[in-house]
Amino acid sequence: MTQHTLLGICGSLRAASFNRKLMREAMRLYGDASMTEADLRLPLYDGDLEQSEGVPAAAKTLAAKIEEADAVIIASPEYNKAITGVLKNMLDWISRVDGNPWLGKPIAILSASAGRTGGEAGQQSLRLAMAAFRPRFTCGPFVMVAGAASEFDDDGRLKSELYLQSLAQAMDVLRQEAEAGRASQASSSSS
Repeated sequence: MTQHTLLGICGSLRAASFNRKLMREAMRLYGDASMTEADLRLPLYDGDLEQSEGVPAAAKTLAAKIEEADAVIIASPEYNKAITGVLKNMLDWISRVDGNPWLGKPIAILSASAGRTGGEAGQQSLRLAMAAFRPRFTCGPFVMVAGAASEFDDDGRLKSELYLQSLAQAMDVLRQEAEAGRASQASSSSS
């Protein structure tokens, strides 16, 4: 079995964001894989910019990384009951590249929030925003870290055994989905 390629996407640009810590914990718990973190520092989507200069190289690079990945982890805070502007901007640019790198891609959505719901509305908003791309969302366990300010240690590791267990299970499910995707591709290419 060859090593998986895993892409981590954090919907926050802050280096010390709770969601970046959660994404990195998820990547660690996923296990043996070639891991890359996405760079979402893209220009704001602007149809005039696209018409005059085309899709930015950074968006094309990110689309290629999505395409190459066996699985994707998206960790995003909830801003005003929705996804972040950074994440929505990324989705808008990726929708402008040729093809659909999200199609059939196994995706685990995670969130961490200072609030009590752990980003539940943001996760629903993200699923809605991505539905047209037809990825394969994992169906749980859903990881929503509430009160995130007290849930990570100084090294960025989750402290709660309950959250760690849920995250480990979610990564097991994502790994299984990635394996299923590889098997499906292998049978399609051998037909």
